[in-house]
Amino acid sequence: MQETLAYSVPGANALPRLDPLADMLDELNRDRSPLARLCHDATIAFGPAMRVERFVLGNGLKVLVLADASAPVVCLQTWFGVGSRHERVGKTGIAHLFEHLMFGETESVAHGAFDRMLEEAGAETNAATFLDWTYYHTNLPKDALELTLRLEAERMARLVLRDPQVTSEKEVVANERRQRVEDDVDGAVSELLYKEAFCEHAYGWPTIGWMEDIKGFTTEDCLEFYRTYYAPNNAALVVVGDVALDQALRAVQDHYGTQEPSKLPVEDVCPEPPQVAERRAEVAKPTATHKIAMGYRSPALGDFDHAPLVLLNEILFAGRSSRVHRALVQEQEIASEIRGWVGSFRDPALYDIYLCARGAYTGEELLAALDPLLEAVCRTPVSEAELDRAKARIELSILQGLETVAGKAEQIGFYETVLGDPAALFERLAAYRRATVGDLLRVARRYLVSSARTVVHVVPDGSSTEDDGDEADAESEEAS
Repeated sequence: MQETLAYSVPGANALPRLDPLADMLDELNRDRSPLARLCHDATIAFGPAMRVERFVLGNGLKVLVLADASAPVVCLQTWFGVGSRHERVGKTGIAHLFEHLMFGETESVAHGAFDRMLEEAGAETNAATFLDWTYYHTNLPKDALELTLRLEAERMARLVLRDPQVTSEKEVVANERRQRVEDDVDGAVSELLYKEAFCEHAYGWPTIGWMEDIKGFTTEDCLEFYRTYYAPNNAALVVVGDVALDQALRAVQDHYGTQEPSKLPVEDVCPEPPQVAERRAEVAKPTATHKIAMGYRSPALGDFDHAPLVLLNEILFAGRSSRVHRALVQEQEIASEIRGWVGSFRDPALYDIYLCARGAYTGEELLAALDPLLEAVCRTPVSEAELDRAKARIELSILQGLETVAGKAEQIGFYETVLGDPAALFERLAAYRRATVGDLLRVARRYLVSSARTVVHVVPDGSSTEDDGDEADAESEEAS
């Protein structure tokens, strides 16, 4: 998919050859140190009319630029190849804690000034951490790019970590865990599902971390993590929007070209052994109705089976016309909410299924009604009409997500970090288009295996007075 000089897309004009890039790089690299010298790694088609230029700085920083002059705005994102999967037992949650710490003090920027300076420049900023990655993003006016690059480079290399800052952010994260997990039924159940489903792989612990680990972090733990993973050779800088390529690259050299790479550790994530028997857990929670959270094994994002399984999930669970919604919510009226999601991770993970019972129906009754629907897609191919509708909905969702510079930047950064290909989204779009009913039948039989699933049954503990079923039903109707 990648070439150094040119790429043509069926139905579009061939992209021009990039011989002028050599002259531009000669000028940019003149009198630069080895760490700050840029090389052009690839020109990568991003759909039929756009392209991503990927460069690598001498210190290992990847720089991906997509010029889009449709509006005078820019999205700058920094993706680090570190998430909760890179942690170790006893230190879970440190990747997420660091997302908080990165908005603090640096050697030349006082605490609180990072956000204030960007807001005054008309920018907005945020961040996220998950199993495979951590990223920071800023939407900004085009004339604020230099400032934003300076601030981002500053906190990548010169973050200040002292006991008071670390203690304060630990308490913030501990409170976040209480609110989103310990005092939230869905959060607690999702955490339990992954804990039960994974015995060896790091996907089994939560991104936010276990509470005892959060409370036990020291400033030295944080410094070690920062020096190891927050380094240019573990990062991809994504710039999308109304930018001049030479000016953007010169600013990157100026602000990142003095940073030294780190020695990244060999990733030591244990593969999950095959699951040969269904696992079940029951938990009492303050909910008015029974709930089921279930996880079947699912392929890795880069696996050939991933796209067909996503299409199958679309047919089963997406919207009011889906098979499970029609059967359990509309016809049998035993469920008030249903959803399914295929994990999009670097390693094999889970196909999550969630059911909320209506009224006095139990989790066992939900399973008894759901299982025949899942067995049906393992026994008989879905219809061509169902598959065509699923393809159309997914394609529309993908293309709608690319309408903004932020949407483009997120897809580029995500796929570069997880799969090493910033345009892999379009490979996935092609995979959806070419999937057949036979592909869906194959993945149904391969992954919807009851002996390899984990089931968490949530029963009411008697403390809830809310009508969860009606509320969930209203939310489901609105979402549909």
